[in-house]
Amino acid sequence: MSTLRLLFLLCFVTLLPNFSRHVDAQNSPSLTELEEQAFKQAVALAEPSIVRIQTVGGLDRVGRILTSTGPTTGLVVSADGYIISSAFNFISKPASVLVEFADGRRFPAEVIATDRSRMLTLLKIEADNLQPAEAVPADQIKVGQWGVAAGRTYSPEIPNVSVGIVSAINRVWGKAIQTDAKVSPVNYGGPLLNIEGKVMGVLVPLSASANTETAGVEWYDSGIGFAIPLEDVYQMLERLKEGEDLHPGLMGVTFRRNDLMEGDLLIDMVRPDSPAYRAGMRRGDVLLSVDDIPLTRVGHLRYALGTHYAGDVVPVTFLKNQKKIETTMALVQTLIPYESGFLGILPQRPELTAPRNGVVVRYVYSESAAEDAGIKKDDRIVAFQGEPVTDYESLWTLISRERPENEVSVTFERGALKETVKLTLTGTTEEIPLDLLDEFIPPPAADEVDEDLPTGFTTIPMEAHNHEYWTYIPADYNPAYQYGLVVWIHPGGDTMEASIAQDWQRFCDRRGIILIGPKAAKINSWNLNEAEFIKDAVLDIQTRYNIDTQRVALHGYASGGSFALHLAFKYRDLFRAAAIAAAPITAAPPENDPETRFQVYLTCGEEDAVLPKVEATQKIMEARKFPSVFKKVEGRGHTYPTSTTLEEIAIWLDTLDRL
Repeated sequence: MSTLRLLFLLCFVTLLPNFSRHVDAQNSPSLTELEEQAFKQAVALAEPSIVRIQTVGGLDRVGRILTSTGPTTGLVVSADGYIISSAFNFISKPASVLVEFADGRRFPAEVIATDRSRMLTLLKIEADNLQPAEAVPADQIKVGQWGVAAGRTYSPEIPNVSVGIVSAINRVWGKAIQTDAKVSPVNYGGPLLNIEGKVMGVLVPLSASANTETAGVEWYDSGIGFAIPLEDVYQMLERLKEGEDLHPGLMGVTFRRNDLMEGDLLIDMVRPDSPAYRAGMRRGDVLLSVDDIPLTRVGHLRYALGTHYAGDVVPVTFLKNQKKIETTMALVQTLIPYESGFLGILPQRPELTAPRNGVVVRYVYSESAAEDAGIKKDDRIVAFQGEPVTDYESLWTLISRERPENEVSVTFERGALKETVKLTLTGTTEEIPLDLLDEFIPPPAADEVDEDLPTGFTTIPMEAHNHEYWTYIPADYNPAYQYGLVVWIHPGGDTMEASIAQDWQRFCDRRGIILIGPKAAKINSWNLNEAEFIKDAVLDIQTRYNIDTQRVALHGYASGGSFALHLAFKYRDLFRAAAIAAAPITAAPPENDPETRFQVYLTCGEEDAVLPKVEATQKIMEARKFPSVFKKVEGRGHTYPTSTTLEEIAIWLDTLDRL
């Protein structure tokens, strides 16, 4: 072999490893391709457990949400034919449900039970040898790992897929995994997979502030999606198989401070016959722990109860008279609706009385506890249950903690006489004191007139919302006097500004009421997004004029009345009443809440086609224990109330601060 040939061979042998690596690099897949293969493999492994669900028939609309009969997704959780899915997929209450597999097999399905806390529905089909989804253990779900959201919606053969990461765990009060993968109705009920094809959770819409099948739907495809851990689903599966609907567990307490993020858990009110009441908790106790989770703020309690169902027995620790009490309580599905006891008096406006502690009686309701105890007009109530009464707020707080039929003591002054009486509280009366028609005392004349505060009719622009609202301010407006506020919500197609202004001007002048009329951007109808504008209009007028927060009321007619009820329950800390004409409620109201007192006046013509729905609304209000009045007007159809009915509404508005 020549020297030259030998040198060439040595160079070739030396370069051969580098040459081989270069060829392999050219032929090997990229990182993106490897990820894609991994995602496909993960879906392929889970695919036998992913089914297509078709609903047939049912409601076209639930609340303001249109329903459809399009396909949705479910997940096999038992070899003998049990399928779990999102409760959202069945809000239309379909007449029939079909389950379809990738191989073309189709089965009719029966709805077995629904988990109302995690918003899941269990179905059953007559099939065997199915492949249940394999759950990822909870301790193996980590923030930052891949999350593959799958569904079987567009095609029964091929799953639809979106990819993201696990962005948080223990969300929505400990119930859910959060992902930034796109999650929407196309994969509700489907799995959130890890990269190994195992199921971390079942995709559902959820919200931390609401608990219905549609709560959280507005976040679809937003990068905020939720999945219920499949491990949790398997833990409660047997209860669902037995046909038992599962509901969030309630304990029945309110606190002096309800800020979720700060303040200790000093109990203000315990609902009668609630789990907390049976456990021995009372007003003034301090809640220390629930389910062995230490509590330092209300948010901790929401988390401690978030994963529990009605019927669960949980340990609880609370402080009573500096003594630590450790016991258990069995959570319940529903609480007895809250209803405050009613003393039976209307207080005098504080600015019209001598500046002293106590509450002066303006009117005593007939057949009330106050009348039976001999309390009269102009008496000054100075103590309730032995606790001093300094003003209206203090008396309302004390009364609100008592239930109808509770016996209480009331101390009042009548001239030089001071007397304490025992009496039994009643429920709120429907009586409207028409005796006050001629008895109202107008506010005293102002010492000085503020020319920057216009009176009469004016229009105020809300530039931030590109809207405006009109107002009527009594000509004798006195900033030292607190005025009631009526917020007119016009019906679709007509603001009724001229007629409302004419009808209400005399009531405003005689009863110390300020009237405002927000205007919808499109007069034909209100948009739900305009609720924020109306709220800001109320806050705006409150910064300009002296408004009594206990007498802020909505007033609406027809579609404006239904929207007014929506506003009332959306902003419960702002509105104290609603006077609604010829309009029903369009969604179930929340529970009556002692922290946000609310009253309603409903009126409708006896010949109005909407009357049955208004009567149903009244029954709902009564069942929820909201103080309410219903006025059916003879010989009237679908029209705005007459002056006689408006006079009654005006007096009712003037007495919203009754006790």
